[in-house]
Amino acid sequence: MRIPPFHWWRTVFYLIPAITVYTIVLGAASIVSSLFDRRGRFAHGCARAWSWLILKTTGVVVTVEGLDRLTPGTTYIFVSNHQSHYDTPVVFTSLPYQLRIIAKESLARFPVLGWHLKRGGHLFVDRRDPDRAGILKRWRALVSDGLSLIVYAEGTRSTDGRVARFKAGSFLLAIQAGLPIVPVAIVGTAAVMPKGRLRTEPGSVRLVIHDPIQPPVLPDPSVHDAKALAARVHEVVAAAIGAPPR
Repeated sequence: MRIPPFHWWRTVFYLIPAITVYTIVLGAASIVSSLFDRRGRFAHGCARAWSWLILKTTGVVVTVEGLDRLTPGTTYIFVSNHQSHYDTPVVFTSLPYQLRIIAKESLARFPVLGWHLKRGGHLFVDRRDPDRAGILKRWRALVSDGLSLIVYAEGTRSTDGRVARFKAGSFLLAIQAGLPIVPVAIVGTAAVMPKGRLRTEPGSVRLVIHDPIQPPVLPDPSVHDAKALAARVHEVVAAAIGAPPR
């Protein structure tokens, strides 16, 4: 019988219980705050605290590059690669913006986490039947409130470190909304916790922020236009990761 390595025991008997406590306590605080803070500002603070605690407990050190490329007070769409569950804590800890995510509909059913995301103003998308008109309307409402969005444009976590093709849907919405897109590369989270492995390890992570890209002004943007913009952003992110694109 093979004995699991040390970091498996550390994950199962230390990290998972600790993160469960963080999620329940800060998730409950976030949900309660939504009763008097409809804009979700306090809930975002809870999400940042939750993220910081997870990284600190795991032993993840994050280096942020390129923050000076952003203009304070501007609303952005941050588009990132996706390698690990740890990407979201890295993003929320590192970017000093009020962020909302676009998540798959199934996350809304998770106890505490799903409730926090719903009450905090995050967007949910049914990938089988996306309501693009409804999403754009909600998107514009968030933007008018000065909120930025984080999009994992691959649609799922990478299994081999390479950056998969970016899906065009979010880029079509970005063109319609006329918001600047910021390519973001997350390097190193796959070594902390890759997809499909119940084991985390301490590590160093880089978050690289690239120059914002202003989408083209088009009266009636098409899927072709969105794919062209997605390919442009993908090229920037893939180059920073250093792995050949899929």
